[in-house]
Amino acid sequence: MQICFGLPDHLRPQAADLYWQAFGGKLGRVMGPAPRAHAFLLRVLRADHCICALSDEGRLLGIAGFKSPQGSFAGGASEDLRRVYGYWGAAWRGALLRLLQSDIDNDRFLIDGLCVARDQRGQGIGSALVSALMDEARRRGYGAIRLEVIDTNIRARALYERLGFAPWRSETLGLLRHVFGFSRAVTMVRALP
Repeated sequence: MQICFGLPDHLRPQAADLYWQAFGGKLGRVMGPAPRAHAFLLRVLRADHCICALSDEGRLLGIAGFKSPQGSFAGGASEDLRRVYGYWGAAWRGALLRLLQSDIDNDRFLIDGLCVARDQRGQGIGSALVSALMDEARRRGYGAIRLEVIDTNIRARALYERLGFAPWRSETLGLLRHVFGFSRAVTMVRALP
């Protein structure tokens, strides 16, 4: 396995598939149907805001996105939503998605999604990607790294705790839990030595 900064253009479809595989359960009611979500992701994924894990044959095994003051890995803008979902579809989707978006944190480097191919989980790829994100955060001068994990993703939270992340705050979704399929998001932080 090799870890590389950025997303090679020919791997964008694989990255969109992997991202949807990881987050479709959370975003499916808002970003679906799947073909439209895939089209949106192909449009908005930022190659300069991620780190990839590749097999020796060049297969995308995992991807870790991050946020910066210049943007985020899977953010996009209102115009991107309109192009894929139309005016009304973009309006209600945009309103709901804004409720989930995290602020840019000038004190901590923000992880914007970590995805590992289902058949590759449990093989250290997630740990390697988090390690690479920590290196990138240090390179950019950050003293800590931050992420959010939803209450239904127990496996991911266990990984983050093993890697030294600790809960910092928790936010409940209230009635929006019926839309997104989870009740609470926990923000976790890890200091960088």
